[in-house]
Amino acid sequence: MRLAVSMIAAAAMTTAVLAQDRAAPAGPAITRALADPDRADQAGDDTRRAAAAVLAFSGVKPGDTVVDYLPGSGYWTRIFTGIVGAKGKVYALWPAAGAKYAEKSLPALQARGLANVTAQVQPTNLPTAPAPVDLFWTVQNYHDIPNKGAGEPALRAFDAAVFKLLKKGGTYVVIDHADAPGTGLTGTETRHRIDPAAVRSQVEAAGFRFAGASKVLANPADDHGKNVFDPAIRGRTDQFVLKFRKP
Repeated sequence: MRLAVSMIAAAAMTTAVLAQDRAAPAGPAITRALADPDRADQAGDDTRRAAAAVLAFSGVKPGDTVVDYLPGSGYWTRIFTGIVGAKGKVYALWPAAGAKYAEKSLPALQARGLANVTAQVQPTNLPTAPAPVDLFWTVQNYHDIPNKGAGEPALRAFDAAVFKLLKKGGTYVVIDHADAPGTGLTGTETRHRIDPAAVRSQVEAAGFRFAGASKVLANPADDHGKNVFDPAIRGRTDQFVLKFRKP
């Protein structure tokens, strides 16, 4: 049954992907943020990450409040700060259990003194925000949530927390390494991949509505069989971009 559900969801996403291919290009706020000379050190990654396209797809705009969850080195946070501007806010958040991943990145991000950014390790393992937000964004992290035996209950708790902190009409974007259709959660810990149809199923179960998919990070040459850290595919994995909305 789970395989059938995954295949149906995957077929439904194809229509949304084709529609997204005709979407408008990035607007001026995104273009200006990407061209900011203060991020010249990271601009070399913009093409590989399809930054302009995925940001345009997300719908982020000036004045928004954004959560960049498990932000790594702060690549996306440093772009969001320019997009949302002085009237917006960016929260770069690590969960308590992920504090070790913030040891170097957090001080470096805080040292930049970005006026509209709050970067912190949260005291809880589920995401929270002091006020409802417009966009919750997480990249290459969703597949880790069910690992170490946590399973689907951990995903349900996480998605419920995201639902709670978003404004009505708010957007939830998940970008991750794709696993083969029908694999569900079986490769999350071994290959560090997840079936995008399984992500859709989990997120919709929390009350979200599917708002579309983008294939700008897709790589048809990736057979989904390798661990994402395998040198043969690292940096070139097939990735999905899914967008959901809180009704």
